Amino acid sequence: MGAGTDLGRVRGLGSAKSGVHHWWLQRVTAVSNLVLVLWFIFSLVRLPSLDYSSVTLWLRQPVAAVPMLLLICTVFWHLRLGVQVLLEDYLHGSARVVGMLALNFYTVAGAAAAVFAVLKIALGAA
Repeated sequence: MGAGTDLGRVRGLGSAKSGVHHWWLQRVTAVSNLVLVLWFIFSLVRLPSLDYSSVTLWLRQPVAAVPMLLLICTVFWHLRLGVQVLLEDYLHGSARVVGMLALNFYTVAGAAAAVFAVLKIALGAA
């Protein structure tokens, strides 16, 4: 006897067996975001001041730039995973396709712009 109700088995509406991966990725990115945001806050608190020159000098160090890049990637990844669930639950048909395309464009463009800004500072071009 399979899992689910009789009606669900007849309609083929049983478990898709793919939700655990998405759920697990959300939890992993949430934990990594927590750790990296705490690092970011403590790093900023330790700076002598929050003016432009202090922050750029701090961000030019690899010890600061690499975790900052990781923070950017995990924040945008977590954002995409969370909004994807909302779109899949509440949009249907072509609206879902358009929403997913817009979400993918926004997250990739936002992450790329942030990564570019950090790399520009870290590599000394700013």
